[in-house]
Amino acid sequence: MSGIYFHIPFCKQACHYCNFHFSTSLKHKDSVLRAMRQELTYFARQGWQGPAETVYFGGGTPSLLSVDEIAHFVEEVASLFGLAEGAEVTLEANPDDLDLNKIRALKDSPVNRLSVGIQSFDPEELHWMNRAHTPEQALKSLEGIARYFDNFSLDLIYGIPGSDLSRWDSNLSRALDFRPPHISAYALTVEPKTALHSFVQRGLSPDVDEAAAQQQFEHMAATLEEKGYDHYEISNFAQPGYYSRNNSGYWQGKSYLGIGPAAHSYDGHKRWWNPAHNLRYVKALEKGGFPGEAEELSVRDRYNETVMMGLRTRWGVSLVRIREDFGPGYEAYLRRQASPYLREQLLFMDGDVLYTARKGKFLADGIASDLFMINLK
Repeated sequence: MSGIYFHIPFCKQACHYCNFHFSTSLKHKDSVLRAMRQELTYFARQGWQGPAETVYFGGGTPSLLSVDEIAHFVEEVASLFGLAEGAEVTLEANPDDLDLNKIRALKDSPVNRLSVGIQSFDPEELHWMNRAHTPEQALKSLEGIARYFDNFSLDLIYGIPGSDLSRWDSNLSRALDFRPPHISAYALTVEPKTALHSFVQRGLSPDVDEAAAQQQFEHMAATLEEKGYDHYEISNFAQPGYYSRNNSGYWQGKSYLGIGPAAHSYDGHKRWWNPAHNLRYVKALEKGGFPGEAEELSVRDRYNETVMMGLRTRWGVSLVRIREDFGPGYEAYLRRQASPYLREQLLFMDGDVLYTARKGKFLADGIASDLFMINLK
């Protein structure tokens, strides 16, 4: 087992762009946490074996939990599955939850990596996104984190309507002042059923400018690579030795368990997911059964995922692996579909591995979709 992901479905307030499952009420927090421990036990009884190489607390806002609650989950993992020596234990956190006392307490806990949701240092952008923290809180939290943690990451968002290259460069510069070992930067997307989607539909906010977003992406990639960061996945940059081991496991197709409402799991052939509803999730676990739904992935599904993940990462897509895992028909199809992108130099081959070229990175998901197998079973 590569790792265990805990989805903590609680937030102080709703960011306008977010479409993840969460609740701004903590009314049922204790029941949800108890059900999550029951789910861990359920999978241990089903024969899932460790040791877990990574433990990741995502959400939602996991930093709303106490340090003791977080530590207890890690202890449960160690007891039921075992923890690999040097396991990576990551906590996603918001700056407003990280005063110096909590940072010190986390340093003394099993958590050895923080992923901090900065998103922007600009007050107007933070207000537009409805983030709960201020630029001052972001800076203060990062000062404490950089003092006590060797391994941490910060999240940024680019492509915000009304932003420009100068403002984006200022965000990057402020982030780099703290020499973070890892930076994740995501293009803003307008997701259905979000406040932002409603604002755009009603003309209260401009839509994302794709050309501006691409310009900001390319500037970021050049800036961070110049500063010594490896661009190892489309949205992720790390100093050597600081790749996210948890996320790398997803991208490399390793198995993992997802615990909590709306969490997803994967065992190499089957994927399953829990209901995105706190009370339905709790009631399913109280009955002692499997809380979610599952699907068996077809050969075609697994091929498509391999192509998608490979083109997003520095590891690329091995044609040898495609041939061995899926058959020569899939390899021939991939070569044929990739040929126009190779001619346009959006993709390139190195030996038997297909990679996304620098100028194709912003377009990687669209390129991958054109390489998907649609008709062949």
